Order: sequence, then structure tokens, then C-alpha cells
Amino acid sequence: MVTDLALLRLLQLVSPGLPIGMYSYSQGLERAVEDGWVSNAEAARAWIGGILQTGMTLVDVPILLRLYAAWQRDDSAAVGEWSQTLTACRETAELRAEDRQTGQALARLLVNLAVPDAQAWLRHPEATLATAYSLAAVRWGIEPRAAAIGYVWGWLENQVLCAVKLVPLGQVAGQQLLQALAAQIPAQVDRALLLADAELGGSAFGLALASSRHENQYSRLFRS
Repeated sequence: MVTDLALLRLLQLVSPGLPIGMYSYSQGLERAVEDGWVSNAEAARAWIGGILQTGMTLVDVPILLRLYAAWQRDDSAAVGEWSQTLTACRETAELRAEDRQTGQALARLLVNLAVPDAQAWLRHPEATLATAYSLAAVRWGIEPRAAAIGYVWGWLENQVLCAVKLVPLGQVAGQQLLQALAAQIPAQVDRALLLADAELGGSAFGLALASSRHENQYSRLFRS
């Protein structure tokens, strides 16, 4: 059971108002719109849903859960190893930079929120958002499944907000998209919970291609 305080801390962690700059990253969606791959709500649902199933479920969530377990054991070597693994799974310089910058930003915030373990990740070259997020979840008593659901929700909400701006979509269409894709999150997290180490890994070729093309995009709103 998630306690009231743990729930409130989880809501704080996944809030779009968290000052870590997530609003400035589209994770390749800006280029996908520019190239005409995503031009309406249906295409946005397919794009974001595909990344949810092939990226978040097979890479981000299972590694987040392993980072959570490592922080619980105070196993700094395992934290470092899984952070390196997640960084290695990022297929472009932009995606690696996004993870490093948001991870360091969250670590800086956590230091100011009395989570001293985050200090070592303020300038760590392999800091990731999942590294700092899982630390906060452990220290604030958020149980792992709830932490994973919240992590994916935060990612999904940001992707939908990007789609609303870029496609563009109306606010109602954006909420319909969010509702439809959010319904998949519990099952995808449960799937990730069952993965063995040897089963981790996935690739969304379209995301990698869009992200690499975005690195050279002349005019853009987002950093990724």
C-alpha cells in the first residue's frame, strides 16, 4: 500500500512543475513531426505507444527497478553499473545528453530536499533521470511498482504535451490521447517487472533515426 505521504512525494516527483527541464525535450518527436511521420492524433498515439512498448517497457522501467533495488541495498557499484547500462542504451548524443542533464538536475534538487546521497551525481557523466528518480523513490518510501508507474506517467505526460504543441493537437485531443495511452501503463509495468536481466533491451529504430536527424535540424523548439 502507498502511504499518503509517499503518494504525495510521488506526485511531486512526476509533476511537470518539477524544475529539471523536462519540458525542453521531445525525444525525437519534433523531428518526426517535421518529417511528416506524425501528423495527427492517431499517428501520435502510434508513435508514443510504440516507444512505450519497445523502449520504456524493455529498457527504462526494468533498469529503473534494478536501480531501486540497488539503492535499497546501498550498493553503489550496482547503481553505477545500471546507470552505465541505461546510458549505453541511448542511441544518440541528444538522448544521452537529455538523460545526463535531467539526471543531474534532479540530483541537484534532491540535495536541496535533504537527500544527501544525490550529491555524488551532481556532475556525474553517467547520471540518468532514472538514477536520481529511483533514489528519491527509495528514500521517500515509494514502493517500486508505484514508482515505476509514476515514472512512465511522467514520461507519457511530457510526450503528449510535446505532441499538443508540435502536431499540433487541441487540448481535448491531447487529454484523450493521454487517457488512452495511460491505460496501458499498469500492464506494461507488470510486464517489465517479470523481465530477467538477459531479457532487457529494445530498440525503436524510428526514434533513433528521428533523434539523430533532430541533432542537425535547423530550426527547433526542443533540445531533443
